[in-house]
Amino acid sequence: MSTSLFSTFYCLTLLLFSLNGYAQPASTGKIKADYKYQLYLPKGYSATKTAYPLVIYLHGGSQRGNDLTKLNVYGPPSLVSKGQDFPFIIASPQCPNDKFWSTDNWFEPLYADLTTKYRIDPKRVYLTGISMGGYGAWQTAVAYPDKFAAVVPLCGGCDDSTQVCNIKNIPIWTFHGTADDLIPIDETERLVRSLEQCRGNVKFTRLKNEGHTIQYLYEDKSIYRWMLQQHN
Repeated sequence: MSTSLFSTFYCLTLLLFSLNGYAQPASTGKIKADYKYQLYLPKGYSATKTAYPLVIYLHGGSQRGNDLTKLNVYGPPSLVSKGQDFPFIIASPQCPNDKFWSTDNWFEPLYADLTTKYRIDPKRVYLTGISMGGYGAWQTAVAYPDKFAAVVPLCGGCDDSTQVCNIKNIPIWTFHGTADDLIPIDETERLVRSLEQCRGNVKFTRLKNEGHTIQYLYEDKSIYRWMLQQHN
């Protein structure tokens, strides 16, 4: 498919998805929904009274459903399933089939549940996601700009860039492959330009000749080190 034909097809697809909330920022006016989630607690959590940082991870479209083990294909859930330790809590919600991260108000119920049940430092809550989850990371941050100390969206986007300046004060590190043929890099470039125009705190890593499958980045500890340096 040519670049122009792909762009046309992609724009039409986004327009259709927007009817279901895919490309629109998450809204507090939407129906609240309790999404099931995987939880990782650091070693030693039960032996201390320390408040821990929290990383919320949003998966891509192929992991939707009602089986949490589907999340173990890649990303933080995969690393946890292989025994990797992290110095923070990880919550990985699962988006139901036929929905997107902006279909329901899943964030408020999740945040309330996590902060009620676990010792979480509210000044160190981080959000990351890839592909559909990259969209979800942008959208959720825009809707709740006071909740996150940093956001790391991978190969995502956000349809309404006019609202992206809501998150100009949140440190953002975003990644996108220049050869991504599923979600074009200009989806991220447009948001970065908007943030730069309103003096946002954003850095953008363009992955030369990389396609859509950049989930290997979650194996890079430098991302987590960068997150943990950010505080509200």
